[in-house]
Amino acid sequence: MALLTITRMGNPVLRAVAQPIANPTDPDIARLAADMIDTMIDAPGVGLAAPQIDVSRRIVVFRVPADRGEGESVATTVLINPIIEPLDGGMELGWEGCLSIPGLRGLVPRHSRIRYRGVGLDGQPIEREAGGFHARVVQHEVDHLDGVLYIDRMDDLKLLAFIEEAHHITARNG
Repeated sequence: MALLTITRMGNPVLRAVAQPIANPTDPDIARLAADMIDTMIDAPGVGLAAPQIDVSRRIVVFRVPADRGEGESVATTVLINPIIEPLDGGMELGWEGCLSIPGLRGLVPRHSRIRYRGVGLDGQPIEREAGGFHARVVQHEVDHLDGVLYIDRMDDLKLLAFIEEAHHITARNG
């Protein structure tokens, strides 16, 4: 497997709509997914979308460690051609960072409960419901496939900070 270079904000691929994958079982897609997983873990991150490694294709990888997922852990997942459906109108503010925007964190509103669908590397459908951090990670990664960065979702850029300074925002917003 290979560690890939992570594309940073400013590269046009991060603002483009990624192309669907016609054959999820193609060995090239499996290699791409394996390289994306290695890159995500090395970064270290909990998710990575193909545009973040300068590939405009509709594939994301993600994981939810138990210590980040409010007790829920989700094994590393490869999701091809994903679709998200909000399950209710509830929105939650939560901290997000991005491997393509290093050093910054922002308070981002996201749907609190979602259903996501897609296809795995074996060509079989994947459908899950998610809440909390799991839902946040999936929404963040799928946004990358539509050319959306988390800062685009923020209601107030005063809630964007360098990681080392974010505790000031948390204290101010209780």
